[in-house]
This record gives sequence, structure tokens and C-alpha cells, in this order.
Amino acid sequence: MTEGKFSPTRRRLIVGALAAGAGLYVAARLAGSRDTTAGNGAMSDTGYTDTWVEIRTDGRIVLRLTEAEMGQGVTTSLPLLVAEELAVAPDTIELAPAPLTSVYGEQTTGGSTSIREAWPVLRRSAATARVQLVAAAAARWGVDDADCRAADGRVHHGPSGRSLAYGALALDAARLEPPAEVALTAPGEWHWIGHSPPRRDVPAKLTGEAVFGIDIDRPGALVATVAHPPAPGREPVRMDTGAARAVAGVHDVVPLSGGAVAVVADGYWAARRGLDALAPEWPPARLPDDAAIAATLDAALDTDMPTAWRRGTPTDEHVTGDTLVSARYRLPLQAHACLEPPNATAAAGDDGIEVWTGTQSRSRARDSAVAAARGSGPGALIARVVNRLGLAAGNNVTVHGMLIGGGFGRRLEQDYVAEAVALSRTVGAPVKVIWSREEDLRHDVYRPPSHHLLEARLGPDGLPRQWRHRIAAPSVVESLWPGSVTDGLDPLAVEGAVALPYAVPRAAVGYAMRDVGVPVGMWRSVGHSYNAFAVECFVDELAVQAGIDPVDYRLRLLADAPRLAAVVELAAARAGWGSPRAGHAQGIAAHACFGSYVAQVAEVSRDDDGGVRVHRVVCAVDCGIAVHPDTVAAQMEGAIAFALTATLYSRITRGTNGTVESNFHDFPLLRFSRMPRVDVHILPSREPPGGVGEPGVPPLAPAVANAVSALTGHRVRTLPIRLDRDGQPSARGE
Repeated sequence: MTEGKFSPTRRRLIVGALAAGAGLYVAARLAGSRDTTAGNGAMSDTGYTDTWVEIRTDGRIVLRLTEAEMGQGVTTSLPLLVAEELAVAPDTIELAPAPLTSVYGEQTTGGSTSIREAWPVLRRSAATARVQLVAAAAARWGVDDADCRAADGRVHHGPSGRSLAYGALALDAARLEPPAEVALTAPGEWHWIGHSPPRRDVPAKLTGEAVFGIDIDRPGALVATVAHPPAPGREPVRMDTGAARAVAGVHDVVPLSGGAVAVVADGYWAARRGLDALAPEWPPARLPDDAAIAATLDAALDTDMPTAWRRGTPTDEHVTGDTLVSARYRLPLQAHACLEPPNATAAAGDDGIEVWTGTQSRSRARDSAVAAARGSGPGALIARVVNRLGLAAGNNVTVHGMLIGGGFGRRLEQDYVAEAVALSRTVGAPVKVIWSREEDLRHDVYRPPSHHLLEARLGPDGLPRQWRHRIAAPSVVESLWPGSVTDGLDPLAVEGAVALPYAVPRAAVGYAMRDVGVPVGMWRSVGHSYNAFAVECFVDELAVQAGIDPVDYRLRLLADAPRLAAVVELAAARAGWGSPRAGHAQGIAAHACFGSYVAQVAEVSRDDDGGVRVHRVVCAVDCGIAVHPDTVAAQMEGAIAFALTATLYSRITRGTNGTVESNFHDFPLLRFSRMPRVDVHILPSREPPGGVGEPGVPPLAPAVANAVSALTGHRVRTLPIRLDRDGQPSARGE
């Protein structure tokens, strides 16, 4: 691929094509379908309604949401866009889930797309409603539209002082032909965008009234927990069903597809005790262990691989007198470890299927429910549910998207939804499936392991003249949808490496796709999370080799990337770059992804127990227009906390029988006592909004690694960061 061909637009097209064929979630979520339907006013029994906004005759305003609330604040931020154009207070806007129809495309939350996609669409939808309400009022009064204005849920006629509530005008507005174009409010007129009214979801979470998927309790519902084989398809060779059924409260032991087995009981504790008594055993899996995985990826780095991106003329592989710098980086498998374990409640009855779950994709949850209903089981029920009710098209399937206790990409998977539907169908009652923490960690779809070889040739000024980045990793896309990557290039595997922002005249990125026998999937910031680590650590190595300050080095190379340069300058200035406390060291990293630009400075020291202590992270972000600044800051803080776990504490290791880690004793999360001070600085901008849920993750690990390298004098090239007895990174020399 050439540099010009691998643009963000092309990436959206690639992913969009995959989405059409395989349901891939990423940014290209049929945003075009939103554009063509938004603002299409129509009659309804309740007043004015279009795809997104409904104005009822009693004055209530309803916004239909396709996004899931998983702590990122969409239930607060998205209403601001509608409130601004309708000139009402955001807290007067009610929220309702959008119907699961093709009008909305795939209803999936991921890729930091919520605000980015909604920005033009919801504003235009609300502005169209405003224009039609004003036109309806002017027609009723027999006056000029220009003499009327909308404010505070009413249309006002200035010359006469008359006004009418939106509800009183809703039916008249619905009868009007929508205008082809509408004027949106200008930044100078904004009352809500750029401000931070209180979060809608916080009060209920503080009081415990918030309802997450795991909180659902349907009348007559049973509870099940599941054990899975080390590798799919292996059937149990031994289990004690009699002992399991003898446990008080246990109703049944149910085999599931792929060799899994579930115990269904009155409650979770009885189900868990029943599963312990069942004690299922599977034949040894003989899966690739860490050593085999590492050998596969290391070997791939030294083989021919497809070129994913190129800048300049790739010939002239050597420039006389240049200094060659090379480094290899290795990143391990990572789990999601959401605090709320996978769970779903399903009622699969004769009149359809109803599902309650915390999911990042109601669309995929519906499809999974349909697939489960069509699977093995009582044939008469399948015939009634699938054929008579048309479930093959998703009809009569209702998915209630609940609050999510941690998504990070894990809730894009629907394995637990399928299990709940299958069990409900089998036992003839609603069933809530709850995975144990052990099942969650051992049967996750992990962030892929990745190995990197970076090489650069430096000119007399110490700046790179040539750059080569070779990546070996499994493909998330190919793992989830076999056969979908036909050219050997998974765009998610190379994101964050291609389109290098640094001004290197000749650069190339290659990718070797290798299946290492481990299920892999989306993990917060996907390929950016590991490619940014390799790129930003390597840039730091080049700066040290050149004898140039790492901040100055980056700024010299970012002349053509002013937004990224600006966050580097701001983060360095606010962190007091170059003057850490005694015994501390600083590191910096910057990265652009999901339409936003982030730089972070980490300040670290050696901890008393020989580990690394991160004392402070200064984060500068340019996310375009910050619709709700407090949410932007909270997302950066949360991303830093999330990334610190993978940077300092946890990794997934594999033995020949699968994943070794089983709970938080051997997969520790960042503790409150270890959370550093985080200062977030948002650059003012009039650019369209970028994403904020994921861009805070990629710079954190390299910023900490670069700080540790400055502290110890040894490069960090793998994660999580360990220090040996001498206080040096244990991975030195790799």
C-alpha cells in the first residue's frame, strides 16, 4: 500500500466492507444511513417524530439512542447536541433505546465513534425539528418565520409577545415538508456544547439504584454458571452429574455447544457449588504455550511480509555514513478483566426471545440470540420461535441494553448471550448466566500478542532518514471471521504504525499475520495500544542515540503534524519537563488516533518493594470540540488507570492447557493506592469532535517505559515492566 492509499477514509471503507459481511463493529457503522434519515419529519400519534428526535403533544422531547452507556457518558453528552439545536435544557430530554431496525445501521458502541458520528446527525435532526416548529407557529399566527424564535421549549413571536409550547405545535410541524438544508447554531450561540452539566448516570450509581446486567431479576428466573473446555470443541471426559444435582437448589446440568457445560440453579451460589461438585474434566489440550507463541512471532519478523504502508522511495536501503538503530519490542496477551463479569438474562418463550444484558452491540446480541434459538434443542420450540415468529430476520427478539460494568471491547462478544438463550430454551424458564472470574480470565478474547522490529537510519543531525517497522501478530479480524482477510493485511493490526506522523522521508510498515492458537479480539484502542508502544519507545531511543532531548526531538519531527506537536508542547510545559523531583524520572509519549491527539508525561520512581511507582501523569488532549469537557477529562483519567494495569502489573500467560491466570491474585489490577495524580489539559479547538474513550490508552505505556528507561539507564522493550534486584528492568537486553 502507498501512503496516500492508507488514509483514515480508506480504513473506514475497509472496515465498513467487513462490517457488511461479518458484523465488524469499528468506526464505519453505517453512519451514512443516519445522514439520509435524520430530519425526515413524519406524522405520528404522539406528535413530531423523525429517526432520532420525537416531540410529543404534551411537550416531552425524546432522543433515541443507539449507543450503550458504559461509563463514557453518552447519556449525558449526546442530549447536549439536541438541546443546543432545540434551545431547551438537556435534562428535559428523555432517552429511549432506538428500535433494532436497519434504519439505524448496526447499533454498536466502540471505536470512540459515539460523539463523532452523532455530531452532524443529531444536530441536524434537532435543527430540522426546530425549523419546522417555528414554521408551524408562524403559519398559525400568519406571520413571517424570521420574526419567530425557539427558546426554552416554546416558539416566541417577538413583535406580538405571543408564544406556543413545542407540544402544541408538534402535530402541525409534523405535517410540513422538511427543509433540504438547515442552519445549525454557531459556536458563539452555544449554551450547552462545551459546558459540563451534571452526568445523568452518576446519581443512581452513587446510591446503588443503577441497574447493570448482573442486577436483572426476572420473575421465575433461574441462574446458571458455566465451565468451558481449554479449547473449543473438546467434550468433557469426566463429570459427576449426580453430585451436582444433589446440591440444594440445583435444577439441572446442561451441556452446551463447543464442549461447555452449565449448572442451572435457584441462585448463583447454588449454581457455583453445583459446578464445583460437577468437577468437569476435559482431555489435555496441548495448546501453544508462551514459548511457542514467542518463537512463532519472532520467526515471522525475519521473513518476507506484505507492506501495509510506505512513504517515499523504498529503494536505497543504505545511506553512507548514517547510523543504524534497531530494536525489538514484545507485548503479551492481555485480558479485559471487566469488573462486572460476563452475564446475560434470557427468556426464550413461544412468543419470542427477550434478552437483558450489558452489551456494546444490541445488534450483535440480537443476532446471537437468533443463532442460539436456531441451534440444537427441542425441535418443536425452534420451529415455533424461528419459523412462525420470523426470528431469522430478528423479529420478535427484544434486547434490553443495560448499564455496563466495564466494556473495553469484551462486550462486543456475545458468547454469554448465546448461552443464556440456549439454556432458557432448554429448561423452559428465564435464565441468567453469570460467568465466574476464572471463566472470564481463562476464556476471554484477548488483545493479541505482538512482536515488533524497528530500524532507523539517522542522518548527521541525528534525525531519521529511513524508518522500517515490522509487526508480527495474530489478526483480530481473521480470528473473529475466518477468511475475511484476503490480502494478509488486517487494518486493525497496523493502525498506529501506518501514516507515521514523524517527518521521516522514507518509511515502511510491514505486517506478518500469524495464528498463534489463541482467541483474540478487540481491546481498548485495539492495534494502537501495542503499535504506539513500539513507535514511541523507539522514538525515545533515537533521541537518546542522537543526544537530543526527547521532547525537542519529537517537535523537530512534527513540523507537519501541528496538532500532535501542540499536545506535546502543552504536556511538557504543564509537567515541568526536565525538572523531576530527586530520585524521579520523566518520560513522554504522544499518539494520534480516533480523531484525537494525546500526549502524556509520566513521572516515576523506584518503589520500596523494587517495583515501579508512577507518581503523576500529565495528559494533554486535542479532541476537537469538547462537547462535555468533564467527560473528556474523566475518559483520559479512566484510560490512564486502565492502561497502567497492563503497563505495570498484569499479562496473560499461556501453558499447554490454556491460560494460566485465574483471578485477581495472579492477574492484579491497579489499586487505588497506586493510582497516580492525573492532570488533564484540553486544548481549545473548533475542529469537529474526535473520540475520547480510547485515545488516552496508547501513550501511557510508552510514557512510563521511557521514564523508567531514563531512571535506570536501560531500555524497556516489553510489558508489564519489571525491575530486577538491582532495580533495572528485567527485560533489558531484549
